[in-house]
Amino acid sequence: MKVLTWNVNGVRAREAQLLELLEAEKPDVVCLQELKASIEQLSPALYGLTGLLDYHSFWHGGGKGYSGVSVHLKKSRFPAAPKSAHPPFDMEHRVVEAHTDTHAFVSMYIPNGGKDYDAKLSFLKEMATYARSFGKKQVVFCGDFNVARADVDVHKSQRKPDVIGQRPEERKLFEAFLDGGLVDVGRALAPDDDHLFTWWPYWKAARQRNLGWRIDYVFASTALAAKAREGKVMREFGTSDHAPVVVTFDD
Repeated sequence: MKVLTWNVNGVRAREAQLLELLEAEKPDVVCLQELKASIEQLSPALYGLTGLLDYHSFWHGGGKGYSGVSVHLKKSRFPAAPKSAHPPFDMEHRVVEAHTDTHAFVSMYIPNGGKDYDAKLSFLKEMATYARSFGKKQVVFCGDFNVARADVDVHKSQRKPDVIGQRPEERKLFEAFLDGGLVDVGRALAPDDDHLFTWWPYWKAARQRNLGWRIDYVFASTALAAKAREGKVMREFGTSDHAPVVVTFDD
């Protein structure tokens, strides 16, 4: 099972790139963030009821020019129509779930915190309980979490403990979320890689020089994470400030 997550930073601007990516990678599960578009604004190629015909698609919000998430399950892998849901604390189109009988797939876009830091902390606090709410289902959380878990997840030139996204209280809440029975699959597959980043500032050729942060993740319940065999960050793909992240699990 191949899982792909990407903060597209505007799906309409990245439509051709997204379709190219899906054709090249052929993922079974796709999670997108920061769509910045409502369903009505999507082209027929992207709208789940008329395009992406290989997938069950749930598009959630983003019509005010920010936020918005989606999740897509390939029909050949998940033939029965999944069910969609949202947690009660999702107030800005930041979370969408797709449920099968045995699995739940969640696309998340956590607030950056720059405009309302307290709101970000409140969101992170809710996540600890949320992670435990899926019962016996195998769960995969994907997305832009806007927190670098540890110093190793930030290039040494950008490590500043007082900067939002690296603050101790954010990281503590983030770890409480993972303590709900989740594994950071990307780090589990590359425990010693101190240049594993997924987001880069647009200035000073940061992406080309790989001066970035790791804030885009694939988390999975323990049993499923044990089946992860390959992970990659597609740093050279696309024009979003985030790279697609792909994780493959053994069937």
